[in-house]
Amino acid sequence: MKNIEILKKANIDVDKGIELLGDIEMYDETLQDFLDESKDRMERIQKSLEEGNMESYAIDVHAMKGDANYLGFTKLAELSLAHQLKSQDNDIKYVKSHYEELMKETSRIIEVVEQYLNS
Repeated sequence: MKNIEILKKANIDVDKGIELLGDIEMYDETLQDFLDESKDRMERIQKSLEEGNMESYAIDVHAMKGDANYLGFTKLAELSLAHQLKSQDNDIKYVKSHYEELMKETSRIIEVVEQYLNS
């Protein structure tokens, strides 16, 4: 049995995730899917930003927001939503100035999830 306290101590709303996904097994599977996808997604987000492609950027941060909501990553969900809305408004200045915060939180979540899944 994995140590769920790892997630809770990292301010992840595990109970919300389990409630939305049905049970801990489905939650764990979805966490693994998030991990599998997130590194590619982070690369796509960075590439979209470098190219100034706010449409593509918005698609990926929207997907990240959805995952974050389902998995109880409250702060990441809030940051992703802000980035989604600003990129849809083509506010590249906001996106660039807040990009580091989004990537830092995403990396933190990935680290915590890896630690949990390997516990």
